[in-house]
Amino acid sequence: MSGFLHQRTLSNPFSNPFPVSAPSSTNSKKPISILSPTTLLVLLSLMVVLGVLCPWVDMPQGLFTSKPAISKWGHYTLDQALSFVAKNGTVIVCIVSQPYLPFLNNWLISISMQKRQDMVLVIAEDYPSLYKVNELWPGHAVLIPPVLDVEAAHKFGSKGFFNFTARRPSHLLKILELGYSVMYNDVDMVWLADPFPYLQGNHDVYFTDDMTAIKPLNHSHDLPPPGKKGRPYICSCMIFLHPTDGAKLVLKKWIEELELQPWSRTKKSNDQPAFNWALMKTAKEVDLYLLPQAAFPTGGLYFKNKTWVKETKGMHVIIHNNYIVGFEKKIKRFRDYGLWLVDDHANESPLGGL
Repeated sequence: MSGFLHQRTLSNPFSNPFPVSAPSSTNSKKPISILSPTTLLVLLSLMVVLGVLCPWVDMPQGLFTSKPAISKWGHYTLDQALSFVAKNGTVIVCIVSQPYLPFLNNWLISISMQKRQDMVLVIAEDYPSLYKVNELWPGHAVLIPPVLDVEAAHKFGSKGFFNFTARRPSHLLKILELGYSVMYNDVDMVWLADPFPYLQGNHDVYFTDDMTAIKPLNHSHDLPPPGKKGRPYICSCMIFLHPTDGAKLVLKKWIEELELQPWSRTKKSNDQPAFNWALMKTAKEVDLYLLPQAAFPTGGLYFKNKTWVKETKGMHVIIHNNYIVGFEKKIKRFRDYGLWLVDDHANESPLGGL
C-alpha cells in the first residue's frame, strides 16, 4: 500500500497569503541609468524584502541555496507546530536526535497502521533531525533550543543521555501550557493497536508500570506502592497528560527532582527515578491512572515471559523494547519478534525509507 494513503494534503504553515506583486511602470518617458539613485534604491529595497521573506516563502529549488527549507524550519515554533499537527486538542510526541531516526521510522510505521500518524509531532534535539523529518514530512518536526550534542545523547548511562532525557518534562510542560493534551512515547516502541480507547476518564496523568512482576488482569489503576528504593517503578517512556493543573504540577516536580539528582560519574542516573519521586510526592494532589499491564507491558515482561505473552495474546497495545541496551541489540530483538517493521512496511511510513 502506498505511503501516500496515510498522508493528508498538507497545507504549508509558511505559505504567504499576500504575494508580492511586481511594481508596474507607468512612466517610460525618461530612461533610468543602471547606476542612477533611483535604480540603486529599488535594488536595495528588493534586497531588504527578499531578506525578510525568503525564510518564510517557498522559493524555487536551487534559486538561492541548495537547501531552501532549512532557514524556515529553523524559525518554526512549537506553537506553530502544535496548531498544525494537533487533532481535537491532542498531539502525539516523541523526542529524537539523529542516531534514533531508524527507530523513529519504525515507530511511525506502527502508528500509521492505526491511522494516527497525522497527530505526531517530532521534537528534534538537533538540526539534522529537524531538517530531515521536515524535508520528508513538512511541518511534523520542531526544535526547541538549545541544541544538544548529537553524538553524546544516545549512549545509555552517559551524561549526554541524561541531558537528553532530562529535557523531556520541560518540553511536555510547554505543550500543556499551550493548552494541548499530549501522549509521549519513546521511539523504541511499537503500536499493535490504538491506545486512545484505553485513556478512559479525565485523569491528569496516565502511565505504565516498568516492573516485570505479573499483575492480575483486573489490577488497581492507582499508583503502585514504593519498591526497595523507596519509590515506585513507573516508566517515563509512555505518558499521557491533560493540560490540567495536576499534570503541570507533576511535570514541575519532575523538573525539580532532576535538579536535585544530577548526573555524576558515580551515579549515572536518567530521568525515570525523578519522575517516580514526582509522582509519589504529588499523588495526593493529582489524579493519577495506571494503564493496564496486559495492554502496555514492559519489555522485561513481553520479551522474556513467553507464557504470559501467550496467556494475554490479543490484549497487547504498545510494546516497549526496554530491558536491553544498544541500538543493534534492540533492532535484532525487534526483528526476532517480527516488530522491525522497516524491513517490509517502509512505504507505510510518512518518512518513507528515510
